[in-house]
Amino acid sequence: MTKPPLTLYLAAPRGFCAGVDRAIKIVEMAIEKWGAPVYVRHEIVHNKFVVDDLRAKGAVFVEELEDCPDDRPVIFSAHGVPKSVPAAAEARQMVYVDATCPLVSKVHIEAERHHQNGLQMVMIGHAGHPETVGTMGQLPAGEVLLVETEADVAGLAPRDPERLAFITQTTLSVDDTKGIVAALQARFPKIIGPHKEDICYATTNRQAAVKAIAPKADAILVVGAPNSSNSRRLVEVGSKAGCSYSQLVQRAENIDWRSLGGISSVGVTAGASAPEVLVEEVIDAFRARYDVTVEQVETAVERVEFKVPRVLRDFA
Repeated sequence: MTKPPLTLYLAAPRGFCAGVDRAIKIVEMAIEKWGAPVYVRHEIVHNKFVVDDLRAKGAVFVEELEDCPDDRPVIFSAHGVPKSVPAAAEARQMVYVDATCPLVSKVHIEAERHHQNGLQMVMIGHAGHPETVGTMGQLPAGEVLLVETEADVAGLAPRDPERLAFITQTTLSVDDTKGIVAALQARFPKIIGPHKEDICYATTNRQAAVKAIAPKADAILVVGAPNSSNSRRLVEVGSKAGCSYSQLVQRAENIDWRSLGGISSVGVTAGASAPEVLVEEVIDAFRARYDVTVEQVETAVERVEFKVPRVLRDFA
């Protein structure tokens, strides 16, 4: 039986970013240095496949530091943690390694600098997301006001409307964030923004690639986890950029083939915490059903690389 033809537009860049790659290496190198088990506070990155792979190698994932024993190393996830977490680890004389993405750490430093200059912070982010919790936890309670939407800006009650600065979560929708920033600037003309945009290069690049694919694809599949902020934003970007069917899938087995009936083209990308092996799995699933022509749509080339902490570099 002849397979129907299908053009598969493969987004580039896609998948792992430098911060995710570094965080995974930190866990693997920590297991190699100290042996198993090594504890990890929160999922090191938001991807079940990655977490399960590291668990099989000897990582134990917990939600809070209290769940870790004093005598085993603990790693803090790529999303960052409130200042209270490393302080508690030090009080217990624990060995810990901070795998916070350097671009998230940049936002933490920025918030600290503004706070030292007497400014109250406004953070654009998603309530409850580990990165937002970690960033807000860099400053004393009340010093960071959270907004999630343009509508939230109207309800802000800062201490001094003329002494404000804003920061953002690194994995937000570029377009949605522009609207919130514009609303902040309209209401608080003296608000200070970051020297360089807080939304990270990987988030921006992956969204741009999806925008390039969306107008010519009948469907877009984003390989990623449901708790991955940057993956969910890619789904939204695909829809807004002109593709009526834009869906998140964790694995090839999650593809809803009935909904894809009659298509002749599909775009495939992956969130920054999704490994390439899962993208290949999705491509293979399409090849089993269609006569696939793969066309890579490249909108940027990434050469960013982050070093692991010195304690592990010295070991390596």
